[in-house]
Amino acid sequence: MLTSKQRAYLRGLSNGIDTILYIGKGEITDNILKQADSALNARELIKGKVLENSVYSSREAANLVSEKCNADVVQVIGSKFVLYRENEDEPKIVLPKAKSR
Repeated sequence: MLTSKQRAYLRGLSNGIDTILYIGKGEITDNILKQADSALNARELIKGKVLENSVYSSREAANLVSEKCNADVVQVIGSKFVLYRENEDEPKIVLPKAKSR
């Protein structure tokens, strides 16, 4: 679970990345999930887009892909969404520490 500070940090990083995951008019297939999973392993932070002819809203698609790939939804704006999953073996993004209570 991401804190608001970590989410804000990841939103800032996501501004500079390209959209690599596109969800079109069909269902979210195993191939789309495999693509998202391998991209999350390689990059940790990915941006996706739901095309206009899709049966999913961007929020629905982001939630479904993040649930299947065990990732966190960072942001959903318009037709785009950003997902994050830490790579346990080789972390590339260092998140700000969560404050302890």
